[in-house]
Amino acid sequence: MRTGRRRRTRRLWTAVVAALALPLTMLGSGSTPAQAAAVQCSVDYTTNDWGSGFTAELTITNRGTEAISGWTLTYDYTGNQKLSNGWSGTWSQSGTTVTAKNASFNGTIAVGAAVTTGAQFTYSGSNAAPTRFAINGTTCAGAHQPPVTVLTSPAAGAVYSQGDAVPLAATAAAADGATVSKVEFYDDTKLLGTDTTSPFTLSVSDLAVGSHSLVAKAYDSMGASADSTPVGITVASGPAVVASPPQLGVQQGKTGTYEVKLSTQPSGNVTVTSARASGNSGLSVTGGASLTFTPQNWSTAQKVTVTAGTSGTGSATFESTATGHAKAAVTVTQLAASKEYDSRFLEMYGKITNPANGYFSPEGIPYHSVETLIVEAPDQGHETTSEAYSYLLWLQAMYGKVTGDWSKFNGAWEIMEKYMIPTHADQPTNSFYNASKPATYAPEFDTPNEYPARLDTGIPVGQDPIAGELKSAYGTDDVYGMHWLQDVDNVYGYGNSPGKCEAGPADTGPSYINTFQRGPQESVWETVPQPTCDAFKYGGKNGYLDLFTGDASYAKQWKFTNAPDADARAVQAAYWADKWAKEQGKGGDVSSVVGKAAKMGDYLRYAMYDKYFKKIGNCVGASSCPAGTGKDSSHYLLSWYYAWGGATDASAGWAWRIGSSFAHGGYQNPLAAYALSNYAPLKPKSTTGQADWAKSLDRQIEFYRWLQSNEGAIAGGATNSWAGRYATPPTGKPTFYGMYYDEKPVYHDPPSNQWFGFQAWSMERVAEYYQQTGNASAKAILDKWVDWALSKTTVNPDGTYRIPSTLQWSGAPDTWNATNPGANAGLHVTVADYTDDVGVAAAYAKTLTYYADRSGDTEAAATAKALLDGMWNNHQDALGIAVPETRADYNRFDDGLYIPSGWTGTMPNGDTINSSSTFDSIRSFYEDDPAWSKIEAYLAGGAAPSFTYHRFWAQADIALAMGSYAELLE
Repeated sequence: MRTGRRRRTRRLWTAVVAALALPLTMLGSGSTPAQAAAVQCSVDYTTNDWGSGFTAELTITNRGTEAISGWTLTYDYTGNQKLSNGWSGTWSQSGTTVTAKNASFNGTIAVGAAVTTGAQFTYSGSNAAPTRFAINGTTCAGAHQPPVTVLTSPAAGAVYSQGDAVPLAATAAAADGATVSKVEFYDDTKLLGTDTTSPFTLSVSDLAVGSHSLVAKAYDSMGASADSTPVGITVASGPAVVASPPQLGVQQGKTGTYEVKLSTQPSGNVTVTSARASGNSGLSVTGGASLTFTPQNWSTAQKVTVTAGTSGTGSATFESTATGHAKAAVTVTQLAASKEYDSRFLEMYGKITNPANGYFSPEGIPYHSVETLIVEAPDQGHETTSEAYSYLLWLQAMYGKVTGDWSKFNGAWEIMEKYMIPTHADQPTNSFYNASKPATYAPEFDTPNEYPARLDTGIPVGQDPIAGELKSAYGTDDVYGMHWLQDVDNVYGYGNSPGKCEAGPADTGPSYINTFQRGPQESVWETVPQPTCDAFKYGGKNGYLDLFTGDASYAKQWKFTNAPDADARAVQAAYWADKWAKEQGKGGDVSSVVGKAAKMGDYLRYAMYDKYFKKIGNCVGASSCPAGTGKDSSHYLLSWYYAWGGATDASAGWAWRIGSSFAHGGYQNPLAAYALSNYAPLKPKSTTGQADWAKSLDRQIEFYRWLQSNEGAIAGGATNSWAGRYATPPTGKPTFYGMYYDEKPVYHDPPSNQWFGFQAWSMERVAEYYQQTGNASAKAILDKWVDWALSKTTVNPDGTYRIPSTLQWSGAPDTWNATNPGANAGLHVTVADYTDDVGVAAAYAKTLTYYADRSGDTEAAATAKALLDGMWNNHQDALGIAVPETRADYNRFDDGLYIPSGWTGTMPNGDTINSSSTFDSIRSFYEDDPAWSKIEAYLAGGAAPSFTYHRFWAQADIALAMGSYAELLE
């Protein structure tokens, strides 16, 4: 089992007055007071072996009834394995006995929780795994391994005609002397049928037209179960020619192949002809132009060979046709002879966009992940975020660069605009917004049990200085920005589809939802989901409003929250799309969308303002901190969110807008700020938009410099509102333009500054800005950061790698002096543990790629290549590139929710909400998920479950990293 990745968590606060959005990949984790305990444990041991050495990862699970406070792990090897180094603990070796003692940050293991530690060894000869492990001298029980399940039929990407039998078959093998008792077959989360005898099969003839994600799930005689990797298929309305892959890259002078077959058995022979239908004439079919399929071999794929000329580039569409069958189309792109990494980009792009692989909804919306059982910030895999939409834009921009086809990029913006940017019908009462009184104050509290937070009309709030100029520039009161969270399949059942307010469970379209609302300690495991349009149809007598905000009475209302990093990434993608399209002489193809990106950037300035538009700097005391006038309430950084809302009833006559007082280093985007201030096609229409972004660009670079530790990593951030209620900060807190240093801004479960992914994401944006401009201040930040990151990166002889995962911080920066910045000698970072996370590794590789291109740093370039090659050669599967993750945090499925005593309500599916509710009890749909039994087994005392997730953002980032390397370093 591998180290569990740290996830961003998006947190959201959107009642009448407040919104809080958190990132998507940080995990919430529980804590249990340490007690003296009789140890009961299990240890899972996994290696990555390259013949002369290996890394070992050991997951220690507490199976007792009390927490383990301090642990020492011991075990023995039978060969000549020798310890080289270890992590997430203090490692030593005496003879064949290996000892690992906990680190300061992982010494406590809560009941049912797990920690992971690891080390690297050398050896010769055999490398047998240890057979006995002990914690604090007590031998640990072995962990029963779940059965191995593989769905062997149908083949991934298969196409069947409607009404034809789809043959499902699976192999299953049990471990530890158990036997397989049954195999269930699922279509996504719908149970299709069960087989109790081997060979395990099922025939299904009633699948609807469209894409299907099929899963087999095996149970063994010891109660363990496991599901297979999903297999995507398509059901067509009639007989069809099937071609795979849908995208193919062929380098100059070389050949490539795609496969064709039929979707259904014909009554006689069928001839399939393949030829270029349109596009680049340098590509041609040189083999398999005419193929015969018989009633016997109709489902056996045959190859079509496409040859690229020795010069020229560009795409062509190849069609494979047969009489009486729907045709199949494949896009083939001729690449320069040297562009291996562009070919990888197209292969990844083909996997991501293949409808059979399950990354997209029927509407074309990217899911957060292919897999449905996943909890991080989206609390179900088929939700999505504005983050995913922005990555889709970036992916399609790169596709346009590689192929010259910009229709996909334009189409991605259209999908985002249709489904994730609220329409006028979704925000109907903005005309009542009063810019001189943007919102009513309510304090933020430290823990969920302190809510609801009372509204206080006596607290002064500042003026909104940009509402008027935005209305003048765009002729509307509506806000043009993405909401952050969407229930794509309407699993919860609110039915908040664009333009609809609580249509209900029967609605089939994507539904806007909210989650986080109750302070920095509220993890995803403690949230109560609610609709963006609360018409009191679900929840309690006041819908969900009185769980979060205290008031004398409640009005039906709508509310949205924007995640600024996503909108900034959309602008970033538009910048590159415009640059790349113009290089091809196709700037006109994307000009309309680029104009919309400029508009989005104009509204994104709301993220630069204090939550209640109070004056920036030394803002202490909600009553005494002065209200802002003009731009003195702007910190010019990208904060954690902005939000807006209002009454659903026009006769009520009110609407509100807020910014955020918290700015995190991981959210800044100097490339977007540069584009909006210096790149003419992205200049905002408003009178002060360009100037604001120019100031923001300078301020963001200063912010990074202020937060840079002595070693080089970037620390947390700053706030204009200590504790979210303008409280008095601890004495001696350093400041940045009067904003207080906050080591873990916004959320604390877990601390928001720990995830290395924030480092890679934000430094990638700095590297792009540096690569485009050569800015000396950006280079100075990157020089120090890259040296630190490279010193913490290991690439093994077999190409596998380890990069930082969890960071630990101490000290603080110096108070900012713009004319004479301090050295931050007292601000330090250490790496607590390491990971092979593919999404973070891709973002890190992109950072190194852009930096190396401008600086000429050969070590950065070589490491970027090594990371990309390592994941490509070691972690590919049918759906993309991914690694297993151990999810010890899933013991929190039965965590209790804080619901005030006496408060009762219901979810759309009838799940009860009251003071006895748990995370799972108000989400009973999880118990129908094919992977649910893994959670049941874990909650009953089994091993922490392992999952291999295909997150959309991570797969897109991998593809983008390949394309960036091809452009700059190949």
